[in-house]
Amino acid sequence: MKYLVTGAAGFIGFKVSERLCAMGHEVVGIDNLNAYYDVNLKLARLDRLKPLDNFSFVELDLADREGIANLFAESGFGRVIHLAAQAGVRYSIENPMAYADSNLVGHLTILEGCRHHKVEHLVYASSSSVYGLNAKMPFSTADSVDHPISLYAATKKANELMSHTYAHLYGVPTTGLRFFTVYGPWGRPDMALFKFTKSILNGEAIDVYNHGNLSRDFTYIDDVVEGIIRIQDVIPTVDDNWSVEMATPFTSSAPYRVFNIGNGNPVNLMDFISALETALGIEAVKNMMDMQPGDVYSTWADTEDLFKTVAYKPEMDVATGVKLFVDWYREFYQC
Repeated sequence: MKYLVTGAAGFIGFKVSERLCAMGHEVVGIDNLNAYYDVNLKLARLDRLKPLDNFSFVELDLADREGIANLFAESGFGRVIHLAAQAGVRYSIENPMAYADSNLVGHLTILEGCRHHKVEHLVYASSSSVYGLNAKMPFSTADSVDHPISLYAATKKANELMSHTYAHLYGVPTTGLRFFTVYGPWGRPDMALFKFTKSILNGEAIDVYNHGNLSRDFTYIDDVVEGIIRIQDVIPTVDDNWSVEMATPFTSSAPYRVFNIGNGNPVNLMDFISALETALGIEAVKNMMDMQPGDVYSTWADTEDLFKTVAYKPEMDVATGVKLFVDWYREFYQC
């Protein structure tokens, strides 16, 4: 099958492209290679993909309406895995327009491409950030997600709504995946694990927000990729018996679904840091700070619906996953 993977130079997009190619599929990857974080890391990921006979890369911005439309018209994609987005909760407070272009206009150009070229399944990245002010744990796809606390989260909620509209109006089968704090080798430099590792190895203090009183459902990259690969084979269908009054927010009469992908085991931030210190063999100097705008205190994924659908639950424990990241980091940066 021929796939379009957006964000192919990004953390998750790179790993998904690699996995699809290993399965024998043809993959066209796109990315705009923006400078939100180190472009050299993005290029290094692409260097691992470009030698593959069944992978091709196009440098293209999601907001380029004509470029995206032409790509769909010329390529004949069977399925689309849409992982490109402007990421980052805190960055969305400083640079809101970047999120409108990439996450709103960009998502719409992908929906339009799928609509006009009869793509059989669009799988796209949502985020655990959509749960916003929810205090009920674990976070379930049956919960309300009407109170986001960052623009990034609001754009991801908007993506889900836009996808439902296209599923309803045009019959485009869409599946949204709410990722929970993905980490591992080849990860993003703006994420805590990467930043902490770099600072500790450089002898610098790490910034610990809310004085360490946070917890996250850290989810290892290979577990996330496995979930994506399995769910893209489960194509939503029309359900004429569904009604708003009798059903849940993550299903529809339209071919539309939403799932959580998380480890299902939240870890306290200080325990996460302890795992990193053990993997590095260095004790971190900690700069305890107040809570940051846009952050949530805890995340925890209810993954029962994912398990029932694809018979898979993420399995990687934090100590092992952090060690694998550290081993990669030391090798990649020769430190």
